[in-house]
Amino acid sequence: MDSRLRRNDAVAVVENGEVTMAIDDWFSASYGEARAKFLGAAKAAGAVMHSYDHPLKGPDGGDLATDLAYVGPHDAERVVVVSSATHGVEGFCGSGCQIGFLESGLHNELPKGMALLHVHAHNPHGFAHERRVTEDNVDLNRNFIDFGAPLPDNAAYEEVHPWLVPEDWDGPARQAADAAIENFIEQNGMFAFQAAVSIGQHHHPDGLFFGGQAPTWSRRTIERLAGEHLMGRSHMALIDFHTGLGPRGEAELISVDVPGGAEHLRTVAWYGDGVATPASGDSVSADVQGTIEGGYANLLNNTECTTIAIEYGTLPPEQVLQALRADNWLYLHGDVASPDGQVIKREVRAAFYGEDSQWNADIWERGLDIARKTIQGVAES
Repeated sequence: MDSRLRRNDAVAVVENGEVTMAIDDWFSASYGEARAKFLGAAKAAGAVMHSYDHPLKGPDGGDLATDLAYVGPHDAERVVVVSSATHGVEGFCGSGCQIGFLESGLHNELPKGMALLHVHAHNPHGFAHERRVTEDNVDLNRNFIDFGAPLPDNAAYEEVHPWLVPEDWDGPARQAADAAIENFIEQNGMFAFQAAVSIGQHHHPDGLFFGGQAPTWSRRTIERLAGEHLMGRSHMALIDFHTGLGPRGEAELISVDVPGGAEHLRTVAWYGDGVATPASGDSVSADVQGTIEGGYANLLNNTECTTIAIEYGTLPPEQVLQALRADNWLYLHGDVASPDGQVIKREVRAAFYGEDSQWNADIWERGLDIARKTIQGVAES
């Protein structure tokens, strides 16, 4: 097994007494850097690669894509999928682990008949622009609903929506909105406020946690890649990386299955009793509908699917929510290039990317442990 040491304020991987690589090298400062590192690591690992090009560009004019790296037999019955950037800016975390998995040779630990598929950047536009949402302000993790049915209602969000998106960010509208939010929390509690905001809503395209009114480019791309690369397998496990909830550097494993359901019980058997289920109220996450985990499972309805989200903490929840409100205001009413806009962008980045050596090392260590447990669990299923 690998061990770690700290050298020149960076954490390194040590194998047989020799420093082999610095964990910080796997993490990136931009989407463009992350994509280049991922593609280079995938090529060096001998992965079969495929890219789904996004129709828009990054803020620097660079290309955007959801990139795949497949390692293992093309006809493997069992596949472990590792995915990043469902929530755009959260991709710094997942991308770092994916690059580390490829460069450290995790695929060499796969048993016979199993493959590993890396999906780099479910939401490349959000990753590149350092936003949590897609190009159409949609929370991809709320977008996998049946749009042929009536759109779900979120009555609690209707009440708080006007306070979340004030006309100004440093003036009387913001002050009035903050006072209304404080009053709501005093009357109903912080958990009720967080749930009202984060469960998701489908009626305010200018609002927070907007689940959309139609499938996004990212959802359609996931449906396409699942159809082209995952159909016909007997088992599929998904590890989807997220950030922004919980104590800094700590990880919560989240199963979106109902408590006691077959998939939930498999996750407990693989990872232990610490697996949280939002439906039971024991998770840092609200009970969300239209998740990416459910999206994959519904697409692969003849495959035994076991999905997990890893949620890593960054900053206190009130700071994370304020960053999201500010970012939403910025793209509705502000100027990204202005000094105030740049301050907001730095706040958003800090809310979803720890960006220091200790945080990177904590993310990597826990991610590697979960990946290995997932491989073992799939092998034994």
